[in-house]
Amino acid sequence: MTLTFNSELYSQLLSQHQPRIIKTEEENEKFLETVEALLSRSDLTPEEDALLELLVKLIEDFEDKHYQLNVSTPRSRLLHLMEARSLEQADLVETLGSNEIVAKVINGELKITKEQAEALGKFFHVDASLFI
Repeated sequence: MTLTFNSELYSQLLSQHQPRIIKTEEENEKFLETVEALLSRSDLTPEEDALLELLVKLIEDFEDKHYQLNVSTPRSRLLHLMEARSLEQADLVETLGSNEIVAKVINGELKITKEQAEALGKFFHVDASLFI
């Protein structure tokens, strides 16, 4: 049995989800939710599969432009790990030494020292070189 592509149904999906070039984090999140909803289903129609493919491409393009790993810095990696674990600055005081040091590191006013990198590596259970 060959599945046929229903252009009218696809047009309805496009109208419902309104895919477009992603320009904001909010738009990216909205499309990510749609992709997750589609991926959670086991039997997509050809039209839903085409929508999924389009949304994934739009998300990839946005994230390639805005989340380039090769331009990350020790500070940006620290911020990412903090966000991923829902940590506040206060959670790092014991690891880095004081509120003032944590604030300066977070704000980019102070570079992470080798000793701090090792402490952060232990704290986050990652290689200390991420912070150097």
